[in-house]
This record gives sequence, structure tokens and C-alpha cells, in this order.
Amino acid sequence: MKVGIIGAGSIGLLFASYLSKDFEVTLYTRTQEQAAEINQNGLWVKKGCNQTCFPPQAKTFDDWEGTEQLTIITVKQYQLQPIIEKVRMFTGPLSNLLFLQNGMGHLEQLESIQGYNLFVGTVEHGAVRESMNTVCHNGEGVTNVAVFKGKPDLLLEFTSAVSENFPVIFQENYKELLVNKLIVNAVINPLTAVLQVTNGKLITNPYYLKTAQELTSEVCFILNIVNGDEQLKRVLSICQNTANNQSSMLKDLEAGRKTEVEAILGYLQKEAVSKKKPAPILEALYWMIQGKELDGRGRV
Repeated sequence: MKVGIIGAGSIGLLFASYLSKDFEVTLYTRTQEQAAEINQNGLWVKKGCNQTCFPPQAKTFDDWEGTEQLTIITVKQYQLQPIIEKVRMFTGPLSNLLFLQNGMGHLEQLESIQGYNLFVGTVEHGAVRESMNTVCHNGEGVTNVAVFKGKPDLLLEFTSAVSENFPVIFQENYKELLVNKLIVNAVINPLTAVLQVTNGKLITNPYYLKTAQELTSEVCFILNIVNGDEQLKRVLSICQNTANNQSSMLKDLEAGRKTEVEAILGYLQKEAVSKKKPAPILEALYWMIQGKELDGRGRV
């Protein structure tokens, strides 16, 4: 099976590496410089004390023609629009697109795509891009995928062919899948970003823990989630399993990059407004992250 991957950040590099064991992978980068670096020197994965080189082919996004049987989109939600616009221009055979974005704000964008099998997923791996062709695999996890629109045949074929050391698991309910990940992202990302701490501090510091508990309760209230205790257990378990990791939102702020606050907290804010539910903690965090983003852009 031919697989295309759009986006050469940490997740794109990670997927291109591991999937190249089982599929013919083409990685589509933003710049020609990065594509040339990968083609010339390979794609390296650092995991603990080990380094492994993988040989996926790399091209720029301008060269993507949608000819692969499956294309996996790993860019952040605010970077989706040019990709969706290009998809709308294609007139070829039915393609299969898998979107791996945080939050749920992008579902409205996906509704506008016609004539494709559309899949969505969540990624539990920890990864940091070290250079244009090197990614550090800091935490093992699974990728959960589900059908958003269309037929599941290709997705089922793909999940069954992926190696066990990089599991991709098919789920029946895309909304439940995304909601579970949204709750985790809505608690861990903004709190660690504002407090400037690693994930584990949210459970070792009793005051941060209390804030995480209250925020989880607030998010579950907005989403009409009845199993709030189970959701809190999931959040705290992930904090423990990734104790030494920095959240993606914290890393983005430290690098002066745009965060996914709109995809995560922005979506929840709109849900709260539409349901006429108060969300004081969430709203405060939303504005704090926006303010930190503004400060960061001013420094860069």
C-alpha cells in the first residue's frame, strides 16, 4: 500500500519512520530544504539510547497529487485550510484521508469535503522534532482511528497491516474517540502551558492537582459527560505516564509558535456558549494562552 504523509513535524516524522517498515511511504514537507535533507541523509528516530535510520521518500507539499491509497494529515488544525482547498481541486478517483489533529474544531472543515473516505484519529505517542530529519520518540502509545465519513474498508486494511510495535487501532465511534482525547488535551495542555511545568507536576503539586480536577469537571459539564470520574482517572493516568514530558502547547509557547488553543479551548468555549453553560476556568485559561502567544510573537 502506498501511504502519503502531509506534515513533517514531530508526528509526521514519527509516522513516516515507523510506517515505512510496512508501506511505501512518501512524506510531504513544507520546504524543499527539509525534503532534500531527508532524501539525502534518511530519517532518524532517537529512542532512549538507540538511533535508527529509516528511508522514506520526501517531497514538498506542492508535489502532492493525492495518488496514494491513504494520505495521513499530521499538520496542526490551524494549518489545514490549504490542504483542504487542494483536496477540493482533485478530480481523480476516490481517495482515503486520515486526519490526526487535536481538538474537534476541524470537524466542521471536514464536513465540506465531498467524495472521499474521511477518517480521524488520535495519537498517544510522545515525540519531539530535534532537526529536519530527526525525531525523538519520548513516549510509546497507540494511535486510535475511526471513520468520520465514508467506508471503512481501506482503514481496516491499513490497521491490520501496521506492525505491532507501532499499533494503530480501529474504533467504531469517532465522536467518543475525539471527545476522550479532547478532555485530556483541554486539561493538560493549557494548565502546563500557563504554569510552565511538565505533565507530572499536575499530580505531584496538590494545588495544581485541585485545579486539574476542577477543570476536568468543568469540561465534562460542558460536553454533557456523565462518567466524569473515569475521565479524571484517564487525565491523571496520562499525567503520570508522561510525567517528564512537556505538553505540545507548552513547547509551542516556548518556541514562540502559534498554539492549538482555538482547536481545543476555543471549541469548548463555543460549546459552552451555545449550551448557555458557565466555564470560568476554561475561559480564563483561554485568554491566558492567547496573551502568552501574543507575548511570544512579540519576542520572536
